[in-house]
Amino acid sequence: MAGERVKTMRSSSHIFAIIFLQIIIVILFALFVRYDPNTAQRSDKSIEKGAGQIRDIYPIFQDVHVMIFLGFGFLMTFLKKYGLSAVSLNLMCSALAIEVFTLVYGFFHLHCENPNFSLGSPDCPSSWPYIDVNVGTMISADFATAAVLISFGVVLGVTSPLQLIVMTVFETIIFVVNEIIGRDFIGAVDAGDTIFVHLFGAYFGLSVVRVLYNPEHAKSEKEGSSYSSDLFSMVGTIFLWMFWPSFNGGAAATGDAQQRAVINTYYSLCSCVMAAFAFSALVTPSKKFSMEHLQNATLAGGVSVGACADMMLTPGGSLAIGSLAGILSVCGFQYIQPCLLKKLKIHDSCGVNNLHGMPGLFGGLLSVLMAGIASPDSYDKFSHGMEDKSLTEIFPALAEGGTAAGQALSQLLAIIVTLAFAIVGGLVTGLLMHMVGKMERMEGEDFYNDDWNIDEIEAKDEVSEDLKVLMEDLKNIKFNGQPVIVSEKSALLA
Repeated sequence: MAGERVKTMRSSSHIFAIIFLQIIIVILFALFVRYDPNTAQRSDKSIEKGAGQIRDIYPIFQDVHVMIFLGFGFLMTFLKKYGLSAVSLNLMCSALAIEVFTLVYGFFHLHCENPNFSLGSPDCPSSWPYIDVNVGTMISADFATAAVLISFGVVLGVTSPLQLIVMTVFETIIFVVNEIIGRDFIGAVDAGDTIFVHLFGAYFGLSVVRVLYNPEHAKSEKEGSSYSSDLFSMVGTIFLWMFWPSFNGGAAATGDAQQRAVINTYYSLCSCVMAAFAFSALVTPSKKFSMEHLQNATLAGGVSVGACADMMLTPGGSLAIGSLAGILSVCGFQYIQPCLLKKLKIHDSCGVNNLHGMPGLFGGLLSVLMAGIASPDSYDKFSHGMEDKSLTEIFPALAEGGTAAGQALSQLLAIIVTLAFAIVGGLVTGLLMHMVGKMERMEGEDFYNDDWNIDEIEAKDEVSEDLKVLMEDLKNIKFNGQPVIVSEKSALLA
């Protein structure tokens, strides 16, 4: 009885963690978070600015929101025994990441009670700091959530809810710090968050899973997919593919820059699909398409083009980037992923390195190249006589005396710093998750298994009585004197 009681306490730890964490978040929101006076509270600016955000940002936010909760959620349902957990835990991690991001980012950008003055100035009537939230906060929170979900894909099926809570909180904090350093101090630009979301999320997750490595992760029979799980996962792929132009264009400057971001992503994704299909059949021994490739590699073009989506890539350049990204991703699944497991003991459940890691690094290096060759001739060919130049809108440092070479160096430094934060932060977070995992003791049969997370899963898996009777009747039928082999699927078709 004593052992049984201890086991119950260990399996209930995630309940107390969620309740305690949510109480803390509610208190912090109550103390510090308010509607932005410039957009969400009636003021001399709120009507115009508030309407502008709803008009310009909210439609894109809706697209990104669909990607986060439907796209990522269903993409991860490819595991035949983990579909319910994948979608459910995706929802939990996303909601938590949004809350934590709002607080952490807000504490780095505190406001005075009177929006006309900065906090700490002599004119500020109150010393109490406020976190202002608006529609822009919502889409930024979704971008941060994407980084967490990318890491979630690496550890899919091998972590408990409590471990995922730990990862979500710490990764969101580290994500905010890295992005502020990269954008505000280094001066890197990354419209589609290739560097700050995809690259960071991928290598953070890979570092975490290296610490959590267990030989049983790669030996479980439940790790595979089924017809229905692959179908649901492909639905997630389609959602992501459709809305990816909004993801890359969401943070771009409105106008021609945002147009380029959407167009470049659109064509890069199309080209990526064609390359992924071709090379999937090429590298597969049967010369058929691999669903693993189609579910993931078809999206790599959106990842790679993101950092330079609003730059002057040209439509032809977008197609070239998409093709290379698709090829890179397929080769990653076929050749790199087995090597990572064998040589480095990195078990990547969703192949995140192939979709987000390598294409993210490729896209980051492309931004170094595009920044280095940026010139007024390519960006402002038709803007003679205008004060607002496209070149300085994309690269603000150039308006302050910077050079194209300097901006290229900033892009490269942002990649290096992001990798450092991701790897070191992932290793530290992985150690914490490893300590938490010792309390819960997930074992071989618990990996990739909905039964670890979902109540009454056995009842959900049971075949209905009517179907059992039908299967028995069909088994009594003989064809040419031989008994007919009946499966659950064939009985349903009958």
